[in-house]
Amino acid sequence: MIKNVKAITLSSYLAMFFLGVGTSLLGAAARNIGLSAVEIGLLVAVQNVGFIGSVLIAGALADNHDKTKILLVGSLLLAFSFFAFYASPLFWVNLGLMLVFGTGMGVYEGVTDAMLLELHPHRAGLHINVNHFFVTFGSVMIAAYLLFLQMNWRQSVIQSGLIILLLAVFFGLAKLKNRPKQAERLGARLHLLSRDRRVVALAIVTILATGVEIGAISLLTTFLVELRGFSPVTANIGLIIFLVGVAAGRLLIGFVTRRGHIVSSLLTLVGLAVLFFSGLLFLDLGQWIYPAIFLAGLALSAILPLIITLTGLLYQEMAGTAMGVIKTAIPVGGIVLPFLISVVTQYGSFQLSLALFPLAFLLAFGVLFWEIQPQARREKAWSMD
Repeated sequence: MIKNVKAITLSSYLAMFFLGVGTSLLGAAARNIGLSAVEIGLLVAVQNVGFIGSVLIAGALADNHDKTKILLVGSLLLAFSFFAFYASPLFWVNLGLMLVFGTGMGVYEGVTDAMLLELHPHRAGLHINVNHFFVTFGSVMIAAYLLFLQMNWRQSVIQSGLIILLLAVFFGLAKLKNRPKQAERLGARLHLLSRDRRVVALAIVTILATGVEIGAISLLTTFLVELRGFSPVTANIGLIIFLVGVAAGRLLIGFVTRRGHIVSSLLTLVGLAVLFFSGLLFLDLGQWIYPAIFLAGLALSAILPLIITLTGLLYQEMAGTAMGVIKTAIPVGGIVLPFLISVVTQYGSFQLSLALFPLAFLLAFGVLFWEIQPQARREKAWSMD
């Protein structure tokens, strides 16, 4: 049995790397497969259905069962999904496959952070930030790798599936130290969490932050081309700079944020995000626009990982379940804010719709300031180092 903490930690990072690959694979390969916009939308929707269900169930199971064995199941599901990805030309077959794909991804998302919290209780913030850095890294690398392979997407997914299969073998051999089992049933845990206003507040902030992140990644190149006169090539450079800002921020902020300063760090980042996104989207910055893009990504970067860390520290006895509840808000954010942007664009203008980004952060700041900060001061158990 493998019990080495460093090896298990690295396996979590690798799992999240392939979560990032899975997140971006469809978009990166869609044009070469020949998918229409309608087909892409349906495939992504089904993938998110699988993700929402499995992230909650896997997180809840992680409170009572060996996390590495749950990750073994998730790895097998994800490896199968990579091997079978568009091996058949039948759309309905691939629609069902995307449900499996999303389920495997949800297992990784639902369990790895809870596992890192258990392995590194005093530096959980750092490791969860690094964990989510690898999601961004995986998303960037699959796009770059497909370009390197001259868009031979089939080769890349087979290679990814083989590595995930090896990861499944590792999780099958790994074992965490025994810990007391969670006594409450899932229903009782969910009932307890549903009555806590902090959970609702953190879920709202998660919806807002992930909605901006997904919306910014989707619309940044369009903004740069249509409203700032960029060429497609220079607009893509802008997107890469934004993703680099996100990745760098998750590493940097993970290293500098200590357990006792998570709430203050969250408020600082959300406040900076209001300023940086407002400046980027509504000021004519000229040659300074690339640094502004980087700073916007930097401010956004660690908001989600810090929310997840804070949730785990608030509910250490049922961290998997609590994190799973919060993470179900991730795909909700990816649906709600882009939908609102499309509505405002249709009935107003694209420029007007961009105001939703800083407004979302402003609302998130208010929720954190009024619902989370006061209790952070009162409840010393999770606000002290």
